[in-house]
Amino acid sequence: MINAIQESAIEEYISYLHNERETSYNTEISYERDLKKAADYFAENEICDFCQVTETNLHSYLLYLEGNHKSAATVSRSIASLRSFFQYLVRNQRIQKDPSENLKPPRVEKKAPEILTVDEVDRLLSLPDRRTAKGARDRAMLQLLYTTGMRVSELVHLKMDDVDLDTGYLTCSDHDRERRIPLEQGTRIVVEEYLDFARMQLLKGKECLYLFCNCSGTPMSRQGFWKVLKSYAVEAGIEKDITPHTMRHSFAAHQLQKGTDLRSVQQMLGHADISTTQIYTRILG
Repeated sequence: MINAIQESAIEEYISYLHNERETSYNTEISYERDLKKAADYFAENEICDFCQVTETNLHSYLLYLEGNHKSAATVSRSIASLRSFFQYLVRNQRIQKDPSENLKPPRVEKKAPEILTVDEVDRLLSLPDRRTAKGARDRAMLQLLYTTGMRVSELVHLKMDDVDLDTGYLTCSDHDRERRIPLEQGTRIVVEEYLDFARMQLLKGKECLYLFCNCSGTPMSRQGFWKVLKSYAVEAGIEKDITPHTMRHSFAAHQLQKGTDLRSVQQMLGHADISTTQIYTRILG
C-alpha cells in the first residue's frame, strides 16, 4: 500500500506538471495513476521511498505488469511516466542517480484510429428524437462532438458561458489553455433547440453551470455520455467499436476529405504538434 512519503512525492510531481509544464488534465491523471500503481508494487516489496528504487526494481515491476497481461501500450506508458518522474527527482536533488535511464519501452504496433463513414455519422445523428428533452440533448451532444472534434471531457465540461450562439463560436478550455472553435449553422440550430426547451426540463428546477445535464438534472458525466453514444450506435447498426474519441477521429478525417487545410484541423483539435494531426492524412492515403 502506498505510504505518505511516496504519495507526497507524487503529488509534488503532478503539481509541477500542472503549474510549470502546463500539461493537460488527462496527462496528469494518467501519470498519477501509473506512479501510484508502481508505488503500491514497491511498497509491497518493502521499498518505502523512491530513493531506494533501483534499476533492478524497475525491471521487476515491468515484468510484473507483463505477467499480469498488460498490453505493450500500457507498459510503454508506465515507462514514460516513471522516466519523467525520476528525471524530476534527480533535477530536484531528491535522488542522486536515475534508475530509469536504461529502461526501453516495448515495441507498440500503432493501430489506425477507427473512422466512421459519413453515412454512419448521418445515421447516428438522425436517431435522437428532437421532440423530447432527452433526444434534443443527445442530438446536440452528438452533433457538437462530431462537428467540432472536441474531446468528450471537453464536451461534458462545457459551461453555459462557453457557447456563444450569436457569434457562432464555442470556447474549449484545457487548464489554462483555450481554443475557439467555429460552429456550423446546423449545430447552432440543434444547440439552440436544446437550450430553448430541453435543458430546463432536464434540470427540473435545479441550478447547473454546465451546458449538458442528465435526466436527474445533474451534470452529464463522460461515462453517462459513453452509454448514450453506445446505445445509438447499436440502434444505427454500426458494428465498429465506437467510442466518443471515434467521433473526434471521424471529424478530423472528414474535414481533410472536404479540403480543410491541415493547420486549421490541428487548431480545432487542439493538437500541440502538427505531426499528431498528420496521422489522418496517412489514413486517407
